[in-house]
Amino acid sequence: MAAVGNTRLEIDPASVVIGRQEWTSENLAVTKFRNGDPIMEANTYEAWEKACIEGRPAWCYYGQNAVKAKGLGKLYNFWAVMDKRKLAPEGWHVPSDAEWQQLADELGGAEAAGMRLKAVKGWKNGGNGNNQSYFNALPGGYRSHEGPAYYGGPFFEAGTAGYWWSTTRYLVDNSYCRTLSFRDNRLEKKSFVMTAGLSVRLVKD
Repeated sequence: MAAVGNTRLEIDPASVVIGRQEWTSENLAVTKFRNGDPIMEANTYEAWEKACIEGRPAWCYYGQNAVKAKGLGKLYNFWAVMDKRKLAPEGWHVPSDAEWQQLADELGGAEAAGMRLKAVKGWKNGGNGNNQSYFNALPGGYRSHEGPAYYGGPFFEAGTAGYWWSTTRYLVDNSYCRTLSFRDNRLEKKSFVMTAGLSVRLVKD
């Protein structure tokens, strides 16, 4: 099946049916919007900060290193997720929080869904799942909006946690996301500032 990247096959991304939903089974890795417009790669802290100040869509690799981020997809700010040109290929969309909740409910509830969502390898500290859903969740970490002086950032938790955007806003500058951790099997609902860089999964229209 096709990877979720910028190839002619991105209109038919690798996917899995879970209950009444069809989800992509890899983190998104596109560099263009649906109409072909490029999404800016913010490959320095300054470029990421500038994009976020201006409210511009941007993506990066975890650690700004394509080799180390292999298989993890790309990290996107929230402006990329919500841009009217559409981050997802035709026939797909970034899920709402309600759609994430529907996924959790299908897999036994948010407290237990993580075991069935997490890949059988790739998680540190014994955090692998059984991947019974074939969702193949990997710990892509996140990019903070803070600079390198912020606890050694701006990149955190690759190998130990995954964070995925939803389109559901929370307050003015935040949006809900879902996260998985090596520590437990919860598909946890959190909110993140729009300036952060998180992974993206898609659900079929």
